[in-house]
Amino acid sequence: MPGPSGDAHVVLERAWQDHWARLLALLVGRFRRLDLAEDALAEAFAAAVRTWPHDGIPDSPAAWLLTAARRRALDQVRAEAIARRREPLMVVDAEARAHAAQAIDVGGHVPDERLRMLFTCCHPALSADARAALALRFVNGLSVTEIARLFLVQESTMAARLTRAKKKVAAAGIPFTLPAADRLADRLDVVAAVIYLVFTAGYAPATGDDPVRTSSAAEAIRLAQVLDGLLPNQPVVLALLGLMTLQHSRRDARVADDGGLVLLPEQDRSRWHASEIRSGLDLLGRVPPDTSGLALEYLLQGRIAAEHASAARAADTRWHRIATLYAELEALTGSPVVRLARAVAVLEDDGPEAALALLAGLEDRLPHHHRLPAVRAELLARAGRAPEAVASFHAAIELCSNAAERDHLRRRAAEVGGQTGLGPEPSG
Repeated sequence: MPGPSGDAHVVLERAWQDHWARLLALLVGRFRRLDLAEDALAEAFAAAVRTWPHDGIPDSPAAWLLTAARRRALDQVRAEAIARRREPLMVVDAEARAHAAQAIDVGGHVPDERLRMLFTCCHPALSADARAALALRFVNGLSVTEIARLFLVQESTMAARLTRAKKKVAAAGIPFTLPAADRLADRLDVVAAVIYLVFTAGYAPATGDDPVRTSSAAEAIRLAQVLDGLLPNQPVVLALLGLMTLQHSRRDARVADDGGLVLLPEQDRSRWHASEIRSGLDLLGRVPPDTSGLALEYLLQGRIAAEHASAARAADTRWHRIATLYAELEALTGSPVVRLARAVAVLEDDGPEAALALLAGLEDRLPHHHRLPAVRAELLARAGRAPEAVASFHAAIELCSNAAERDHLRRRAAEVGGQTGLGPEPSG
């Protein structure tokens, strides 16, 4: 029987975060069409918004949503069949093919629909950007807005990219299945990169009220563990797992009781998961020393995470070592985001002016990215340039879409501004 309706919207939001990607993968597995599955699931959620507050929350929200989405997808298949004046044949054929394909997939060598979806999205027929964007949308359930922010592009650009990618999947007849076992390694780097994007999205949600979404990060780790089971001892997977495990070990210390962000220096290190830190260090230690490419990129990031994890107190952090590792990582990747992180390490190792020099010219490479003015604001505050720091905090607030991060930036702007009588920050 349905339960009370008072918390229907809360349950719906949680169902979106926890089940959207899995339900979408199940629908794609049955109907073999990304657009049909996505539209049907969106309609199911819309129906839940209309009915659950009045009729009550179902005992199994995920099952209700999947049933509703399947019905809508079948209705669409039937409507298309009627349009072609071949309804009986089309419907029977479509359902028979879907059930047959589903049976084949369940008997495949990995019974995990999201991993099959991940490899589908990473098919060689798709461009690198399209693969990652599709996977974030269909494996992790990120919104177009969130994906656009991760890729540092406009929302309209990302929406068009996703539309083209979905059409490409349909036109190329890309199957919803894992490649043969001897072909898995061919897509390994792309799959690993997308898994890390999924993880990153959990700890840097672009929108919403939550400062972190640990379920998304945990799902990324689980997918990487399944991948490691498929292809044991691959350097890129070991390095990625080590990196994510170390970063995830700090999850319980990242958010205060009031829901606010807790920055690394202020975190209660007794709340870090020591067993996971040991596991992460062990995984990194298994990566061959002569590794290269993406595996080396993850290894360097993992070593940075290991420096933080190994410091008993914030004051014990070896910032010179971290700054050196970031310099190596930037030389390898050329990433402006790495430059931004490197500036924070240089701040602690060599002072604010040296760190500010590293930010020169990043505006063109990180447009509309709130982290750039946020970091600049902290550097300016440490340099004693409070008016400039407050202005930079305000610029970051205007660009930031995550409520918890905005609150943190407002507090910092007020603290720095209050020290010099600059007054309160804007409310936007």
